[in-house]
Amino acid sequence: MAAPCSARRPLLLLLGLLHCASSVFVVKNGNGTACVMANFSAAFSVNYDSRSGPKNVTFDLPSDAEMLNSSSCGKENTSAPSLVIGFGKEHMLTLKFARNATRYSVQLMSFAYNLSDTHLFPNASSSETKTVESITDIRADIDKKYRCVSGTQVHMSNVTVTLRDATIQAYLSNSSFSRGETRCEQDGPSPTTAPPAPPSPSPSPVPESPSVDKYNVSGTNGTCLLASMGLQLNLTYERKDNTTVTKLLNINPNKTSSSGSCGAHLVTLELRSEGATVLLFQFGMNASSSRFFLQGIQLSTTLPDAKEPTFKAANDSLRALQATVGNSYKCNAEERVRVTKAFSVNMFKVWVQAFKVEGGQFGSVEECLLDENNMLIPIAVGGALAGLVLIVLIAYLVGRKRSHAGYQTI
Repeated sequence: MAAPCSARRPLLLLLGLLHCASSVFVVKNGNGTACVMANFSAAFSVNYDSRSGPKNVTFDLPSDAEMLNSSSCGKENTSAPSLVIGFGKEHMLTLKFARNATRYSVQLMSFAYNLSDTHLFPNASSSETKTVESITDIRADIDKKYRCVSGTQVHMSNVTVTLRDATIQAYLSNSSFSRGETRCEQDGPSPTTAPPAPPSPSPSPVPESPSVDKYNVSGTNGTCLLASMGLQLNLTYERKDNTTVTKLLNINPNKTSSSGSCGAHLVTLELRSEGATVLLFQFGMNASSSRFFLQGIQLSTTLPDAKEPTFKAANDSLRALQATVGNSYKCNAEERVRVTKAFSVNMFKVWVQAFKVEGGQFGSVEECLLDENNMLIPIAVGGALAGLVLIVLIAYLVGRKRSHAGYQTI
């Protein structure tokens, strides 16, 4: 382990100029050969419910944090290794790895925290242990270490973990970090010249509209999310033959399981579907305006024909599907929510309500702009036709009056 954090100066901490020292963790197999090495410092930001209302706490990974025995090199020391770090009162940070032929990644990060720890979570309204998890963008080439001096943030429901000065490597060829490294995007220099324009994506067959299914998420206080919608993934990626293709994939409700979590300021819906697809929706709330909205979308899926078979994308700064808390948002027209340049979600016949759901039923409906505009079209057409009929009728009456005026009585 590295030097303790107790020598930190409060002023430097306040200014964000000093962080907890890095810690080194090594996972070994039964023969004593390392399969995972990690050297980083970590900071945690947790929103939790206290007896006096919602609170946020931030704390560092302490210097006495240690690797737990549940860490593993995986099956036959070649697949699915995991690093489990324990600290404090049964708090655990877990990094689960996966690989393909050319790259490996931290496929999933999870954090379990014990709310009965009054030192970290004073006056918590619950004493239970909660677990949150998320896919990550931490990845590197095989036989190279992942290196990121800048802060790497992983958002997990109501928890944000920030790794600083991180060096991580899995599937090591020997028991030490490789010389070669894959740098994170945050560290990379800005390009001095514009990159060449990518080739036009090849069209792919358009599937039928996805089936609409209903989803709900419940917590200790009842239902916090109702949703009815059809979902279609719009993906752009590079295939093994170096051609770029855009593919539409429908989420099949019959092959999809759902779960989620309820929080005071964040509601999540997680869908696990075929093809190792994990689709996560995060709904936030603006307390000042009492409106909920789709805040974030995360995706992890497998594309067998892609040059990089594991496709991941995330965005937690969205502002879609907005409605007043207590009401529901409804849109019959197809909506496209753009997550990244390479990924969008097409939504069909959306009806959703988050946070305040009375009696497990949708509240008063707030129509989307697309539906309102679609209603204006027939109204405008009907008004134009009525005006045309009125003009023809007036012209007919005027013409008939002039025709009668042309005759004189003899």
